[in-house]
Amino acid sequence: MTTKYTPDHEWINIADREAATVGITHHAQDALGDVVFVDLPPIGSRIKQGDVAGVIESVKAAADLYMPVSGEVVEVNEALRADPSLANTDPMGHGWFFKVRVENMGEFEQLMDAAAYDTLVKSA
Repeated sequence: MTTKYTPDHEWINIADREAATVGITHHAQDALGDVVFVDLPPIGSRIKQGDVAGVIESVKAAADLYMPVSGEVVEVNEALRADPSLANTDPMGHGWFFKVRVENMGEFEQLMDAAAYDTLVKSA
């Protein structure tokens, strides 16, 4: 299982070759505050790396969710849609947003590892 991070505070975890799981980091959910709504991408959507894949609304603000790698959305977290607070209580677990079939593993490999992401967050 390998987890990588984007500068926009998304994480992506590849546990197998079928699909990678995408969500927001602890830092992102802290910055947003209480999440009250999520707009998830439709299953079957093909989204390029860096494009908007969804929207997160909180009591403080609305923020775009960016696609960490190019790929096809194969599953969305319906539990998150029903209970957006999962993005706050368990952002790296049950609060995941969607799963994507990665089209280019090179894009994944270029994302930050945990140490690089920690450095980014500490310098912010």
